[in-house]
Amino acid sequence: MNRTFFQVCLFFCTACFYYPGLYAQTFKFDFGQGKAGKGYLKVLPETDFNPQRGYGIDLGTRVVSNTAVGKAAVTDGFVTSDRPFYFSVKLPEGNYNVKIWTGDDGGTSDITVRAENRRMFVNRLQTEPGKHSVIEFTVNIRDSLIAGTNRKVRLKAREYDYLHWDDKLTLEFNSTSPKVNAIEITPNKKAVSVFLAGNSTVVDGASEPYSAWGQMFPYFFQPGKVAVVNLAESGETLSGFIAARRFAKMLSLMKPGDYAFVEFGHNDQKQKGEGVGAFTSYKKHLEFFIDEVKKKGGIPVLVTSVQRRRFSSDGRIVETLGDYPAAVRQTAKERNVALVDLNAMSKTMFEAMGEEGSLLAFAHFPAGAFPNRKEAIADNTHFRPFGAYEVAKLMVTGVRHAGIKLAGLIKPGEPVFDPSKPDRYVRFYWPESPVTDAAKPDGN
Repeated sequence: MNRTFFQVCLFFCTACFYYPGLYAQTFKFDFGQGKAGKGYLKVLPETDFNPQRGYGIDLGTRVVSNTAVGKAAVTDGFVTSDRPFYFSVKLPEGNYNVKIWTGDDGGTSDITVRAENRRMFVNRLQTEPGKHSVIEFTVNIRDSLIAGTNRKVRLKAREYDYLHWDDKLTLEFNSTSPKVNAIEITPNKKAVSVFLAGNSTVVDGASEPYSAWGQMFPYFFQPGKVAVVNLAESGETLSGFIAARRFAKMLSLMKPGDYAFVEFGHNDQKQKGEGVGAFTSYKKHLEFFIDEVKKKGGIPVLVTSVQRRRFSSDGRIVETLGDYPAAVRQTAKERNVALVDLNAMSKTMFEAMGEEGSLLAFAHFPAGAFPNRKEAIADNTHFRPFGAYEVAKLMVTGVRHAGIKLAGLIKPGEPVFDPSKPDRYVRFYWPESPVTDAAKPDGN
């Protein structure tokens, strides 16, 4: 039996004996001083995560608890910190609804919530003195095993440290005064899974300052209805994504009615050899992707490559991706599948930002901005969080225009985003996550 699988099974058998509430349909945790709600497990500052317990404050972060006890059982206590902190729960692979109570009976709260590798779910929620709010979202967790086989995804060495290939759900609480009262986690087998296949422009970036649109995408969809499953990885080509069994992993999880978005091109255009090219090998792999997704009852969505930041002397974006966007458009038309023309929309948006303004969308930072990077960062392919967020909004616009039912699952009230009118950088809020690694992602 696979060791990881055995460990997960052992934890749940042990947890079922010692913590009957943990192996219920809903996993419930009550934080801080005060009475634990019925069926809730108490979490205090000393409740550190370990495999035997199966839940707790994680990754070496520390919290403090309230001193004055409030009124209602679920919200009478909280934990907080003046620095970001993590809470993890050991769980099987799947989609989960997460419900978080935040607030303070005796004060204010200011919280940002991310999951796994910095997936954004709540960008900022502030509560007034004595008030509480409930946060809800749906998150996917996974491991590297491919169901029904004895195979695994071929992970790169650095991926073994990523939070999205392990056997637990990890939540990051950030901002100026994040106060967590309680958390409920419920399996969700009905949500539409939205799978993402891509490279470093799509990946759930593990550390600051790099980010990509895939980790911002979950923010825009209705809780309980959609779970984004981001299988993208830096440096990948479409053929490499298939060869590394990332596509096999996707298909093993897919159910009828799920979506599969695919965006490559940046690294594919550097491949050499006989028969290699946009309208030959790349197009062939796109067609294979489409056919296999349809066999599973899924809905393929082709995405043209997001633009790099390269400007001409007259302030226009210079096309750097060769025939790859055209090959995607042609394939979508020939195979009658949905298309998101991210290449065209990002051209419009970056030109609207301008050559100087677009520096704030990409990873451009002065020398010494990050501890392990003495020299300046000038990356015109990879995004900082603001740029990733703006490109994710382009993707939502593309979903609206693609004629797919997924558009009906965008959060009610989410404004229609005009690529020619990007947001102002100063209005974007992103307190940095604790993990910082300024090493450039694979690929360009």
